[in-house]
Amino acid sequence: MASLPFEIINRKVIIKSDATTNDRYGCRPDERTTKDLLNSCVICINKNQGPSSHQVADYVKRILNAKKVGHGGTLDPNVWGVLPMGVEDATRIMQTVLKGGKEYVALMYLHKDVSEKEICSAVNKFIGKIKQIPPIKSAVRRVERIRNIYYFEILEINGRYVLFKVGCEAGTYIRKLIDQFGRELKTGAHMQQLIRTKAGPFSDREWHSLTDLKDAYTLYKEEKEEELRKIIKPIEYAVSHLCKIWVFDSAVNNLCHGSQLYATGIAKLNSGIKPGDMVAVLTLKEELICIGYSAMDSEEIVNATKGLAVRTSRVFMKPDLYPKNID
Repeated sequence: MASLPFEIINRKVIIKSDATTNDRYGCRPDERTTKDLLNSCVICINKNQGPSSHQVADYVKRILNAKKVGHGGTLDPNVWGVLPMGVEDATRIMQTVLKGGKEYVALMYLHKDVSEKEICSAVNKFIGKIKQIPPIKSAVRRVERIRNIYYFEILEINGRYVLFKVGCEAGTYIRKLIDQFGRELKTGAHMQQLIRTKAGPFSDREWHSLTDLKDAYTLYKEEKEEELRKIIKPIEYAVSHLCKIWVFDSAVNNLCHGSQLYATGIAKLNSGIKPGDMVAVLTLKEELICIGYSAMDSEEIVNATKGLAVRTSRVFMKPDLYPKNID
């Protein structure tokens, strides 16, 4: 089964120092009230054909009566599929979704007849690093870029129609990829239809329509919150594809005030962390405190008795939920 890189990494949890957490402070993500979740949650929307990503974000904002809603990874108006949404305080987490890669299912039309053998053979040339120049109608500068194609699977061939699934690095243009594929076959090709099935940890396994969201929120206002809780997810879900570091209760408040994370504050961590990796820093109750960039690898962090471990970048937990001095 084809998987994005983060889905196949076997991350072990390494205990650096035995620690417990004080239940008087903080709250485990799955124990938050629905009201609290609505102040910082993420949603996997199944965007339909027609509206822009910005319009869908506006629809979600109106449905939930929210002040802020942001999306993670723009989809063209004619493209369907997974569109992650961050609500209120979770809008700033959406950038981390780009680190997880994306998956699409696309229907390509070849301009000339070509054998199935040639099509399947050409696929291998598009796995790994490829070069792309963004299309004329794009929001980025048109310079050649290197993008990773993690997998490229042909699902069905019917005459000149080719249905395929591709997993790729964020910023890969599938329409451009299809054009490149057609040039490789010397037939020419264009995209007929495109659906995004994954964006980081968000996938078509848990997507919901705007209608689903509206109906669930209406029930919530009638004090029936079960359906809404199936749709809105804690902000921590958006970093489930990142390596994680857990800190002592005593380190939490300093981090909430913007301090860097030093090795002495770490209780446990994932294996496989490398210097420069984006990591999620959590409490021992699995609450997201901040994200940052590792200054050490996992082995160095485990053995370190001092020194900077993580350069914090964005703080998400509010200060003073944990006391400054706590055992």
